[in-house]
Amino acid sequence: MGGERKVYTLAEVSEHNDPKDCWLVIDGKVFNVTKFLEDHPGGDDVLLSATGKDATDDFEDVGHSSSARAMMDEFYVGDIDSSSIPSKVKYTPPKQPHYNQDKTPEFIIKLLQFLVPLLILGLAVGLRFYAKST
Repeated sequence: MGGERKVYTLAEVSEHNDPKDCWLVIDGKVFNVTKFLEDHPGGDDVLLSATGKDATDDFEDVGHSSSARAMMDEFYVGDIDSSSIPSKVKYTPPKQPHYNQDKTPEFIIKLLQFLVPLLILGLAVGLRFYAKST
């Protein structure tokens, strides 16, 4: 990685996204991996799918060997302008209303919670009076 370092924006790097011209961003550095596409053990599709974004996480998740990391030096073309990479946003799931499993409207449930005990009480009292009168 010698000499003067060229700085690229993500938009500039994103233009290099096909098998004849493929650039990647890994650890803040830009790599022209076009010549390596055919030799990549994971296939060229893996590299092509990592274009146009910061591919650091993809690279790290695979667990590349130290020899693979050393090989990257020959593909280095410059650095990425970190301000051109969108920041990662933490996913926050949308707030959802209480789940009503049987889809019964809530007012009916509340009405039944009030009326059913009254009905049971009424039946108990009615049976007691019926039993006394017979």
